[in-house]
Amino acid sequence: MKVDIHSHLLFDLDDGAATPYDTITLAKKAVELGITHVIATPHHKNGMYSNPPDTIRKRVFEVNKLLQNMNIPLKVFPGMEIKLYGDLVTDLEKENELLTLNNTKKYVLIELPQSHIPHYTEEIFFHLQLKGYIPILSHVERNKVFQKDPERLYNLVQKGALTQVTAGSIIGTFGYKVQKFTLALVRHQLVHFIASDAHNENRSFQLPLAYQFIETNFSSKLSNYFIKNSIHVLYGVEFPILDASKVERKKKWF
Repeated sequence: MKVDIHSHLLFDLDDGAATPYDTITLAKKAVELGITHVIATPHHKNGMYSNPPDTIRKRVFEVNKLLQNMNIPLKVFPGMEIKLYGDLVTDLEKENELLTLNNTKKYVLIELPQSHIPHYTEEIFFHLQLKGYIPILSHVERNKVFQKDPERLYNLVQKGALTQVTAGSIIGTFGYKVQKFTLALVRHQLVHFIASDAHNENRSFQLPLAYQFIETNFSSKLSNYFIKNSIHVLYGVEFPILDASKVERKKKWF
């Protein structure tokens, strides 16, 4: 069982799959690579896209029906990638405002701006955890502040945030510098999930390739840790977190 917790597989909702054909193409690629379960996480509240829970649930139903009719053995579950904003905690408590991953009322996939970290980030994460939610930061390796000062990420992890990196960043799809920084985060146990962030044929499912890279260059134990963590998220189960350490700040990470 291999679970991808971050993808843009649902058609005509954001900058991911544009048509049902695109969704089918992505789904076939996922199955080809051994992925069995995908949490669909359309962008929400990012200034460009707004996808309320009912819209996402309806599209997930349609896609699962389509996959079933075409005998494609992939199961899709609802979620969303929420751009961090001030009323996030309040809105999570409202009916039909926001979605946790697979609607489990536990894990919340949160996207930070790439260029900065909002001043209220730690406060929101604190209140999320008071309510029983666990924030997962998406593609942390792309944030410019973390790249310049990895200790900022370390501090958030120490306060209970979990992190996800993109499979393509692990295997070098986005270049050597991104890969080097991503692997440094892995080495210092500042990564809890690897996900595809699949959008289209050019940004597809590379998750199993990333797992294989981790197994070859780190250990099978670590690769299995990442695999199991994503399964825990699907079912809304908490799991032990590895002790993180600080990444040495370098002037020329990028």
